[in-house]
Amino acid sequence: MVESGVTKEHFLGRTLEAYDPPVRGDPITGERYYSKAWARAEWQHVFSKVWHIGGLLADLEEPGDWITHNLMRDSVIMMRQDDGTIRAFFNACVHRGNRLLWSDVGHNEKITCSYHGWQFGKDGTLLFAQDAEDFPNGNPCGKAHLTEIAVDTWGPFVWFNMDRNAQPLHEWLAPLPEQLAGYRMETMVRVLDVRCEIPCNWKIIRDNFNESYHLPTLHPELASFIDDEYTDTSFEMYPSGHNRMVQKGCHPSKRLDYPDAMQPLVEDVLREWGLDPADFVDRATQARVAIQQAKRKLGPERGFVHFESMSDSQLTDYYHYTLWPNTTITMSPDGFQILRSEPHPTDPEKCIFDHWYMMPPVKGRHEVITPVGPRPFKSCERETIIYGEATLGYVADQDMTIAVGQQQGLHSMGYKGGIISGQEKRIQRFHELLNDACGIPGELPDGRWDE
Repeated sequence: MVESGVTKEHFLGRTLEAYDPPVRGDPITGERYYSKAWARAEWQHVFSKVWHIGGLLADLEEPGDWITHNLMRDSVIMMRQDDGTIRAFFNACVHRGNRLLWSDVGHNEKITCSYHGWQFGKDGTLLFAQDAEDFPNGNPCGKAHLTEIAVDTWGPFVWFNMDRNAQPLHEWLAPLPEQLAGYRMETMVRVLDVRCEIPCNWKIIRDNFNESYHLPTLHPELASFIDDEYTDTSFEMYPSGHNRMVQKGCHPSKRLDYPDAMQPLVEDVLREWGLDPADFVDRATQARVAIQQAKRKLGPERGFVHFESMSDSQLTDYYHYTLWPNTTITMSPDGFQILRSEPHPTDPEKCIFDHWYMMPPVKGRHEVITPVGPRPFKSCERETIIYGEATLGYVADQDMTIAVGQQQGLHSMGYKGGIISGQEKRIQRFHELLNDACGIPGELPDGRWDE
């Protein structure tokens, strides 16, 4: 058995003191979800200083390939260089500030500004300027450069950080690179890419993914396949601000009246891996280990070569990571989701939500089941949808309906700052880290921030 990361099988359901830091109990008041002052502080002290996923490494195969990512009112270009490295720049012409590239992906040997025709090389150096002799300080060509920012890669992703003095990416990600190495994420293909503007603050979605307390009421169907009982779940909070939750899969919830009753989804997986559900009548909770053993035995010959480097737990269980401050990575046995909420450029009561699904190549597999249903197994293009008119995925749709209603309720004078359970401690810590990063001033007379 290959072990991966800190949480071993026997730690499920236990609290590890090293990964359960104390919290202060700061009130989580409503104005932080709609105040423009809060939004400004978050941009200045958080979003402009942390690492972000800019896009897929697979889109930067050749020199001149580029991807862009827009964040708040800024935009970043990531471009493959002639020497094979990747460099990143603010997506703004240093002449008069015009945005340079507008698509998500593309290829150019030179980046040309559409306003005055300035041309920049792959390394950001100005190569051509109209009437170059007409500048008081001399010809700017070869001297002017696009403003460069930090860039690095991990997994299948290109990451950027607007702070050139940022902590190195792999240090910032710790302990994820070690814990997730067995999944071979770098081999996976994005088969789903959905983006939507949601009418709620980005932190509401973060709060939702930082707890599983809502699963029995909001996602009751998951109880037939995932053990959502909090006393049988592992919660870990790391010094980086990232968190991890591990829940058993192929295992009915202990919240059910009779957890050992066989469930249809568990039956399906048993049959898929050559096991007879009749052998697990009245002992459905024992199916999980049998499925792990069957996957270990049959997986490689069926083309699931990534199973060889995964732990037994990873063959059935769900490893749910919330990265500081706004990205979720949910690992399942046959792929993973990226669930990201970014602040809206102008309105703190809206956010931009991205839902990606990445899956490994399996020989002979041409169609896969994604959170929005069957899709061809191939790299997909982004779908930008209007909230309520198309699905973000069945479970994500359930989450967003509550997020929208919560945004309204947080304006109420009746909301005083939240009553947080122990299993929601990751929410409390998230907001306290946010308080510390933003440098909250002393409480104002009315308990609110000035706008």
